[in-house]
Amino acid sequence: MNKKSGIKEVLRGIPAIILAAVTVFSLAGCENATTENSEKANALSYDDAVKELDVLAGQVKVTQADQKLDMDMEENSVASSLASIDTFPLTTKGNGDINIEIAGATEISAEDAPDNWLNVIAERFNNEHKTIDGHTVTVSVRKITSGEVVTYMADGGYQPDLYIPSNDIWGKMLDADGIETEKLTDRLIGNTAGILMKESTYETFKEKYGDVTVGNVLKAANAGDLVFGYTNPYTSSTGINILTAMLASFDSSNPLSENAVSQLTEYQKKSPTAAYTTAVLKDSASKGIIDAMVMEEQAYINTAELKSYQYVPQGVRHDHPVYTFGYVTDEKKQAGKMFVDYCMTEESQDLATKDGFNRHDEYQSQDSGLDGAGYLAAQRTWKQNKNGGNPVAAVFVADTSGSMNGTKLISLKKSLLNTMQYIDSSNYIGFVDFNDNVTEDLPIAQFDDKQRSYFSGAVKNLQASGSTATYNAVLVAMKMLNDYKKQAPNAKLMLFVLSDGEQNQGFTLNRIEGIVGGMNVPVYTIGYEMEDSGAAELKKLSSINEASSINASSEDVVNALRNLFNVNL
Repeated sequence: MNKKSGIKEVLRGIPAIILAAVTVFSLAGCENATTENSEKANALSYDDAVKELDVLAGQVKVTQADQKLDMDMEENSVASSLASIDTFPLTTKGNGDINIEIAGATEISAEDAPDNWLNVIAERFNNEHKTIDGHTVTVSVRKITSGEVVTYMADGGYQPDLYIPSNDIWGKMLDADGIETEKLTDRLIGNTAGILMKESTYETFKEKYGDVTVGNVLKAANAGDLVFGYTNPYTSSTGINILTAMLASFDSSNPLSENAVSQLTEYQKKSPTAAYTTAVLKDSASKGIIDAMVMEEQAYINTAELKSYQYVPQGVRHDHPVYTFGYVTDEKKQAGKMFVDYCMTEESQDLATKDGFNRHDEYQSQDSGLDGAGYLAAQRTWKQNKNGGNPVAAVFVADTSGSMNGTKLISLKKSLLNTMQYIDSSNYIGFVDFNDNVTEDLPIAQFDDKQRSYFSGAVKNLQASGSTATYNAVLVAMKMLNDYKKQAPNAKLMLFVLSDGEQNQGFTLNRIEGIVGGMNVPVYTIGYEMEDSGAAELKKLSSINEASSINASSEDVVNALRNLFNVNL
């Protein structure tokens, strides 16, 4: 296989098949409600919400823009949608004569305990001034999800000296892509991924379904006995682990068979959208929205609010294998082996155990039998079937008020133009922009080449001025979606609001909150260089239907949107 052919094939295929949903998550969005949402504060019934929407949206003056095809629209590459690798911070910086960079999974490379084990060990190592042939040796640590490393190595030209993912699935993917790997150890520190289940649900589950397995959980979810949440398999190690365990539960002899894919599609018709991050899952669990979810054991051990949950390991182990690569010099490989040995000392391992690792050592991996190419195919299969065959309709709502002038609007436009490649051509997309007035730039239509060109033209023509009537625009977009739903009753509806969050004109959030809650349309918000008040406003809007709110700086917003669209669109 030619270098980069495997992963690039998957990524090139995204426009033809699509968004972690890490990665964005909306349990409420898995069925765009036709029933009353009485549990939500201030929510109206669906019918009352629609009536109220018609009344309020009718009071908003909407300008219809002249649609213009973008004849200069460029086909953006995956590389163009990647932010600088420096948006993933170096949490330890070495300065030795020989300094190796380690791309470390986020549960070991964060700045704060208990997720900073790798940094603590790296600092200790650096302070001991070890040498090779008289040259001092140090390490630097970059905090980055295991899946993002694969993406950046395949298409971003990133070349770490060592790679420590959560599990060996990602290493197999790199091998399948033709990137020469050399495993320094199968296990740096031990961990597992598994299913967390509410105590009350666990007891009734055991009585009806027996042991907690991925297959039995899916049966219970399909029967309506529980709601199960999992994470984006393109960035999350737990996500890809459990996804392939799901496929194997459908057909253990061939997880990628037509039978397995068909059952995955059926499951996805009812299931929540994949979570953007594990934090979103934890938040949904704390609110009682989901009954079972995936999580790594170390995270579970260190999350006090989940102590009442039962944890059962599933899938492959998360033992943090260590890889180096063919392009790495022998000198740096020697330094890498020196550091791995340092990590394996009793003192280093004791610290890992204290941080919640090295438990369930008796657990044996339940390997799906897939190789690297098979895991890539599993991701591709998930993308094609994550919406259960139902159409998706989304309206983008862009803030063009005066406060967006400058880097905010530049970032907004760049991020949409760079990441619209991740919107599948089978989806139905509309576009609205707003200041003190609301403009319908693009009615909802299938995102074919023509609609894509109109979308690009509308984004390029955005200019900032005036006040900020955010919720007038949300009402208009909701009306567009509701009108579309009359033609496609099974459609999944969603909004994407891109703004700095500073609303000062028109309807208030409190005035439309009942409508948004009653219609149960998830509103994903992406904030640009926000003040605290703006961030709080957007987060409140997204929280109505349990969607995610992303605080995206002008540097990393393209990554945030890439992962957001990967999961949802």
